Amino acid sequence: MKGVSRREEYEQRAEKLLAPIVEKNGFELVDVEYVKEAGCWYLRGYIDKPGGITINDCEAVSREFSDRLDETDFIEDSYIMEISSPGLDRPLKKEKDFIRSMGREIELRTYRPVQKQKEFYGILHAYDENSVTIETEEGKQKFDRKDIALIRLAIEV
Repeated sequence: MKGVSRREEYEQRAEKLLAPIVEKNGFELVDVEYVKEAGCWYLRGYIDKPGGITINDCEAVSREFSDRLDETDFIEDSYIMEISSPGLDRPLKKEKDFIRSMGREIELRTYRPVQKQKEFYGILHAYDENSVTIETEEGKQKFDRKDIALIRLAIEV
């Protein structure tokens, strides 16, 4: 795959293997990531369904995905494969994440301070490929996507 990092290539190939397994089970594939943590590589698939994912759901997908990974054997490094729920605090990354979160309260963090702050909370009002707009008590605020470090649903405690 030209112009793509090895990590991105592994994520894309894993997603192609995992998506049909997840869909066959009636779940949604939220994300796939290949990351290094504490010296170990992890290949993680995040799945979801209305009402939430159970351990049994993760095990069923994990078994079948593990078999498919063994057949294709495209990852050179040794790694740990995990299938899990994305959790309530999952970041909004894909178009469907933003669609699902419209009108809901989100947390948005910027790389650099904007009006002397880096953390914002508000209702997701609009988005496109270049920007995200939230509605706060002070009114609407528009942020360039390139300035956003993290955007996720706000968790009320």
